[in-house]
Amino acid sequence: MKICVSASTNSLDAPVDPRFGRCTYFIIVDSETMQFEVIPNLASGSMGGAGIQAAQIIASKGAKVLITGNVGPNAFQALSAAGIKIVTGASGTVREVVEKYKREELEGTSAPTVGGHFGMGAGRGRGWRQRRWEP
Repeated sequence: MKICVSASTNSLDAPVDPRFGRCTYFIIVDSETMQFEVIPNLASGSMGGAGIQAAQIIASKGAKVLITGNVGPNAFQALSAAGIKIVTGASGTVREVVEKYKREELEGTSAPTVGGHFGMGAGRGRGWRQRRWEP
């Protein structure tokens, strides 16, 4: 089975990235052989819709499970519609979380874990505008 993990770098020893739509890489791991494919997340720099684009990327690669830290509402809906099981709250390395999943130590989630635009960084997101504080 293909398991996708949001990752900060491009190896099985990479830390899990807590952001799904704006993670740096997706690591698609074959749970039986532990062979993997690294996919740069081209959606990470999008001004909007990163979660939906990210969901489309991993669905197109045949992932059946996503392991990540958090997932927002739009990504959650897109992943669910694609039939991808979503596991959140993961930490450690890609290798560690895949092994935990195989031992049934990680459970899926039935709802988004963060609001929209999570992980965009300070000063970005819906409704943001520069403010000037005056005395």
